[in-house]
Amino acid sequence: MGLGTALTLACLAYTGEESSRLFALKRLVDVYPTITKPDGHVRFGQKMWTTTLVLIIYFAMTNVMIWGLADSTMDIFSSFRAIMAGASGSIMHLGIGPIVTASIIMQLFAGAKIIKLDLQDSDDKQLYQGVQKILVLLMIPVESIPQVYGFLDPHEDMIAIYGIGWANSLIVLQLFMGSYLVFLLDELVSKWGIGSGISLFIAAGVAQSTFVGTLSPLASGPGAYGLQNPPAGTLPMIFYWLRTATYSDLVSRNGFESILLGDQFHANPVIALVSSII
Repeated sequence: MGLGTALTLACLAYTGEESSRLFALKRLVDVYPTITKPDGHVRFGQKMWTTTLVLIIYFAMTNVMIWGLADSTMDIFSSFRAIMAGASGSIMHLGIGPIVTASIIMQLFAGAKIIKLDLQDSDDKQLYQGVQKILVLLMIPVESIPQVYGFLDPHEDMIAIYGIGWANSLIVLQLFMGSYLVFLLDELVSKWGIGSGISLFIAAGVAQSTFVGTLSPLASGPGAYGLQNPPAGTLPMIFYWLRTATYSDLVSRNGFESILLGDQFHANPVIALVSSII
């Protein structure tokens, strides 16, 4: 947070000729590492390869779990992970949250004329985008630290070795690395790939959730298949119920209602699948 304070004071102390105080950060923006823009037109085939590679890296990162995280940790924001392109318990835990937050803040400031920049001017636009990148770096700890100290508890063995302070710091560091890699991948797609990285990651996360929720043959919970532990995928669950359940099971467990709407044992109702298709 000291960096944010220093940048704020630098802007307030700016006395240059430019209209916006953000020009106090011009030197920092100029030396900030960034993905190089292509010199000319990027062929469609190269865009496809770049986008595919980024997707592979993204899905790989969603399976890299945070080292030292307690097994009993509960993610109270798990229902929002899909729209934030995140994966609970992985280094992709924050997803695109810091990027979106920084973008919203900059847009609000620009719209309210708090930062006096003419986005039609190339120099002002370049400064705007550079400051937004710096703001992303500030938003990562702003979002990660409260979650780590709130509900992302380190494992007891890690606490015993490093102490609670260093254990939490290591988890924050892993979240920072994952979020910064997402930021670089977003910039790579925007310059060398197809469309926006943010939209790509959201679409990939939703597609993965839909695919797994529809076709996964794995049991909903630990143990063997059962009427209380059917396959997690909607379609395998339907076939399992119709093949295994007796008429008394269907009556006692509200069989067709459970298949169509879900119950306390599974949360993959057919109605939700049909609504998604429509």
